[in-house]
Formats: sequence, structure tokens, C-alpha cells
Amino acid sequence: MRSVGHLSGVDLSPYRSFLTELAHASGAFIRPHFGRLDLAVETKSDASPVTLADRGAEELMRGLIAKKFPAHGIIGEELGSDRPDAEFVWVLDPIDGTKAFITGVPLWGTLIALLHHGQPVLGAIHQPVLGQLMIGDGTTTTLNDRAVRCRPTTRPEDATLLTSDTLNLAKYQNGPACDRLLARAKLVRTWGDCYGYLLVASGWADVCLDPIMNPWDIAALVPILRGSGGVITDWRGGAAYPAESTIACATPQLHTAVLAALNP
Repeated sequence: MRSVGHLSGVDLSPYRSFLTELAHASGAFIRPHFGRLDLAVETKSDASPVTLADRGAEELMRGLIAKKFPAHGIIGEELGSDRPDAEFVWVLDPIDGTKAFITGVPLWGTLIALLHHGQPVLGAIHQPVLGQLMIGDGTTTTLNDRAVRCRPTTRPEDATLLTSDTLNLAKYQNGPACDRLLARAKLVRTWGDCYGYLLVASGWADVCLDPIMNPWDIAALVPILRGSGGVITDWRGGAAYPAESTIACATPQLHTAVLAALNP
């Protein structure tokens, strides 16, 4: 496994070690709550679900960050922002895929990213029940310390295409264009949220689409997809972060074809 190098003179190695520490600590907290029928679920103002596992895991990670790197900022889904304009900022989504989590489906994960001057330089997807930790630095991506790569798919007709919720495609983007792309794909599944991007980055799928996203949904995905040889942008082909939508593809050729299909 290649060690993380330097970014503009900054050694990222200690941050990668700490990112791994955050993943394991949050995973140990979340794991006992998964698969419990008596887990209390609340509904947030945006109608999305939240649990004690979400809030407790983020609180745990924020405490570790404050102790280890007190000058760093934090952006979290559940507990808001603290110094979001700092040179280094941690972006936390304790359970990405809470709907899967509360229904006993293991297609969720913890997203942890590190921004440097506002751009993601390290990212992790951690699935503690399956024992999978994916880390990317924009150059290399590993799954449980083994380097992974996207597969060389170039055509939608040969692609496994994933999206978190097919209803959201028409709700937030061009529905007919999305329908036509899905009809072209070899296989379409809703193995979405962060786990879909783990599948693309590790060579098990080819496209992952999310027509609406938040910063904590996206930040970790950028260095992971780029480190595995993939392409990640917003829905129009613009900057991947910050953005409000995401297209991730295994190859530049596939990304060009998907982009053209979604934006006729």
C-alpha cells in the first residue's frame, strides 16, 4: 500500500492514521445499534430519519478531533459546523444511508473526509458490520489496506448503474433523460448511498448517481473515486465539491457518455 505523500508541502500521513482511528471508534459505537427492532427513530425537519447511533457517533468523532487537532474545523450532518473556514476541516456523516440502517440493510456506512483549504484530500467509507474500510487520497484508494481500481467499462450498455432512490431522479433532475439512461444500462440497482460508491471504486459497479447531495455526502467520495481511477463530478460535469449532485463513473469515456445522456 502506498503511503500518503505530501500535498503542497503538507504531510498527510498522520491525518490518514487519525482518519482510520475515527472510523474504528465510530464503528464500535454504531455497530451494537444495527439490526435492533427497538431502535428509536426520529424524523428531522427535512423528513429524513435520525437515530441515537447517528448523533452519538458524530459526537464521539467530534470529541476526538477536538482533542487531537483543536485548530481544525468540523462540518457534520447532525451537529452543524465549527470553524468551517479553517485550513483543515473534517467533514462527517456518521451514518450515510440511515434508511437502510433502520431497516436492517447493511448498505450504509460512515463517511469521513478531510478538507485542506476547502477541497477534499482524504476520504473514508467505513462499513463496520461488513468490516470494510475504504480510504482514498486522490492518487490511491485502498479497501482494507489493499489497493483497488475501477473497472474499464466505457459504455452504459455494459454498465452496472446504481442510484440511492430512483424516484429522486425525476424529482430533482431530468426524469425522461434518466429513464432513458437506466433503460440502456446492463444492470440497474438501488445499492446506493455511500456503499454504491464503494462498489464503483472497488470494481463491482460502474456508475453511481445521486441527483441531490449535501457536502457531508460528497466530500469523502472525491478522493476515493479519483484515487481508484474513476471520474466524479456534479450532474452537469462541474466541480465535484462543493456540489449539490453527483455522478461517479468508472472511466472518463463512460462518464462522457453518462453526462451526455443525462443532459441532452
